Amino acid sequence: MTIDFRPNQNIPTDFDVEEPDIDSKYRNESDSLTKGDRSFNTIIHSFLKQGKSSFINGTTNVAKRATTIPLLQDEGRQKKGSEKRPGALLAGLAYCISSCSMILLNKVVLSGYNFTAGISLLLYQNIICVIIIMALGLCRLISTEKFTWKLVRVWLPVNFIFLGMLVTSMYSLNYMNIAMVTILKNMTNILTAIGEIYLFRKTPNKKVWAALFLMVVSAISGGITDLSFDAVGYTWQIVNCFLTAAYSLTLRRLMDTAKQCTASGSLNEVSMVLLNNSLSIPFAIILIFLFGEWEYVYNSEVIRVPMFWFVATASGLLGLAISFTSVWFLHQTGPTTYSLVGSLNKIPISVAGILLFKVPVSLPNLFSILFGLFAGIFLAKAKMS
Repeated sequence: MTIDFRPNQNIPTDFDVEEPDIDSKYRNESDSLTKGDRSFNTIIHSFLKQGKSSFINGTTNVAKRATTIPLLQDEGRQKKGSEKRPGALLAGLAYCISSCSMILLNKVVLSGYNFTAGISLLLYQNIICVIIIMALGLCRLISTEKFTWKLVRVWLPVNFIFLGMLVTSMYSLNYMNIAMVTILKNMTNILTAIGEIYLFRKTPNKKVWAALFLMVVSAISGGITDLSFDAVGYTWQIVNCFLTAAYSLTLRRLMDTAKQCTASGSLNEVSMVLLNNSLSIPFAIILIFLFGEWEYVYNSEVIRVPMFWFVATASGLLGLAISFTSVWFLHQTGPTTYSLVGSLNKIPISVAGILLFKVPVSLPNLFSILFGLFAGIFLAKAKMS
């Protein structure tokens, strides 16, 4: 089970730059002038009432208050920032480790153990996710929304795309190396940007278009120079890019409607994870019988290996961990840092995938991969401008 926590839910995806609040600027200047007038009146009053010596004391006290308060405020800000920094660092580290580990473990299960039943693996991970969330809910460690038939009907289109996104991701990862999967996933940003233009009338700035163009170049050059090129794997990944973009856009379009179907009028990340995984289970079972995976799994020798089940279970747990750590990291930092770290996180994933699975890489292909990774970083920076 792999959950990509996208900016469409909690992170603003608007590329426009906010205009400065001119009225607030003038109000601040006016307030500072008013404070200056009060200080001047205090000095004059002290001088007239108590004489020259009191005048000196009065001016000293006013100056002391004027300098002490800002220093205390700055000290408070620094203390608050220093308290938050270790939490943000820990959250970012947890997010990066869980994200990298889950992709690598999925690759181990599919390629290392030569397990080709990707939908069956997905079903197992969905069941793990649902059991853990329900157990945490019973222990009152987390809170989830109560599901209704009205909410389920609204959410079904999102879930269909979600399931297709996960299935195609499993199959593409089975045929392709992790580095090229990571580079081709950048194409999702292009499809999402195009969809936002037509659905939400949001046009990216020139820097974003430049970054998207670099991603296209890296994807094409990477595919041409890929020594382990597999047409089936590339087909699955291209379909995955379309489904991932569709999931992102559909989620944004139906989110407000879905929130109206809940008792609290909101739908948090944990509830969405539980809803997606719960609804995916019956559809995954149907797909297993349609694709004939049940017969393969029943006759497979690998399911009798305890280490296989350990790795498969760990990948499911890490998939759930991504959902929690991404929300934690976003809360500790912000959308800008979250987006940038997400782009930087692709670099160790790609390097580890090449080294651990001994992928044959030519020098041009390596440059294409690096080019695509830095194009992702450039896109994250472009969205900040």
